[in-house]
Amino acid sequence: MSIFKRIRDIATADFHEALDRLEDPVSMLKQHMRELEQQLRKAHGALANQFYIEKKYQSIINETRNLVEKRSRQAELAFEKENDDIARLAIEDKLVNEAKLNACREQYQLIKSQTDLLCGQIDKLSAAYEELQTRKLALISRLNVAKATADIGKAAASFNPEFTVQGFNKAENQALRLEAKAEASQYGLVKSNSIDHVHLNDHVEAELSKMKERKSVTV
Repeated sequence: MSIFKRIRDIATADFHEALDRLEDPVSMLKQHMRELEQQLRKAHGALANQFYIEKKYQSIINETRNLVEKRSRQAELAFEKENDDIARLAIEDKLVNEAKLNACREQYQLIKSQTDLLCGQIDKLSAAYEELQTRKLALISRLNVAKATADIGKAAASFNPEFTVQGFNKAENQALRLEAKAEASQYGLVKSNSIDHVHLNDHVEAELSKMKERKSVTV
């Protein structure tokens, strides 16, 4: 049973940790930013495809317009040479390509409008992403300040001025005792040296007196 209880406790702890991560405002904001980044990547991919289609249609339009102009010249030349059959074929192909040209131009304008719409959506996504970047920095700053304030509050709540003053007084008294002890030891050393010096002077004077007495006896 203890093993299963331990497994259950670990699973519960992991679950609560996961909930805490989900409720973390910075993590939530980063998740939104990741989603926006994915949308931006998809939008840029679609925009690249739109640009490709635009260029493709522009190329078709240019080729078709050139062909229409060519068939128009051929029809004029054939007509001048009184070659009606060639003129009819050139005019027919010209009309077909003119219709194709008009259809391509309409389609190109539609694609162009879709591209403009997509660019507008990308601009909005980019602006939203930049706003989230700014808000993320501001949020991190606010959370840091809030955490520091909470830590200071906890420290202040656990701070005991009376106990601190008592500890400081105790340390100060200990320092005074050490200083007094050091001063006393120095004082005793100087005093003992002075006493020894006095005794030495007495011996010197005694020896000097004996020398004077011997000298007076000899004389």
